[in-house]
Amino acid sequence: MSRPSGGSGDVTAPKGSRSDPEVEEAYERLVAEGHERLDRPLLPLLSTGLLGGVDVGVGVLIYLVVEARTDNALLASLAFTIGFVALLLAKSELFTENFLVPVISVIAKVGTLGQLVRLWVVTLAANLVAGFAMAAMIVVALPEVRATAVQVGSHYAHLGVSWRSFFLAVLAGAVITLLTRMQHATESLAVRLVPAVLMSFVLVGAQLFHSVLDSILMFAGLVTGDADYGYLDWVRALGWSAMGNLVGGLVLVTGIRLLRVPHRVAESRDEGQTG
Repeated sequence: MSRPSGGSGDVTAPKGSRSDPEVEEAYERLVAEGHERLDRPLLPLLSTGLLGGVDVGVGVLIYLVVEARTDNALLASLAFTIGFVALLLAKSELFTENFLVPVISVIAKVGTLGQLVRLWVVTLAANLVAGFAMAAMIVVALPEVRATAVQVGSHYAHLGVSWRSFFLAVLAGAVITLLTRMQHATESLAVRLVPAVLMSFVLVGAQLFHSVLDSILMFAGLVTGDADYGYLDWVRALGWSAMGNLVGGLVLVTGIRLLRVPHRVAESRDEGQTG
């Protein structure tokens, strides 16, 4: 659809409002990829979500093994980064990775809010189902990590509903969305691996409150039967962390990101295919 010329429909960027060409190019890549994600059929969407849970579960596996054997949380956090490397290389999907790319596409009117909610719900559910399966296999196959799984899971289950836990969740959402933003600043796979390692280390090393990752850790403790928390505690933690993750990703990263290209957002909305 061509844009109308003149009148209120004419989108002209004020002098000095044009952003860096590389920023605009990255914006267009985000819009195009977001459109592809939002239009993805249910089966591929479900499969990428399940694989995302498996990939993070692999990270949890090595995290628990290293933590149990070394009693060094930071070393275990560094080992965990293999999970996010797997996410990148396998092109699977994590719930919190969808707070930037598809959101920008909806704002640009190349996708709908209904499609975005569908993407979030299906991806989160698939992440959790696969994550639970991975957690169960880990504690059954490796009984030496059971005590560590209970201890780590208990930490997140007992964070409770407070400003502290909320801000831990906000920071987690911001970290993962920033990771996504950094990866989309380049088309080089080698360069994309750098934020995958660095930001996932920040996420786990700082014990931020992440809805999917910490659910898998809580699942591992619950499956042992020795946890001092239950499934209701997990549900509460999931809801609270997911809300904080959304705020961190959408407000601290995506919202501010869009302030860099306001004229491109206006142009995209004016040309939007979905209305």
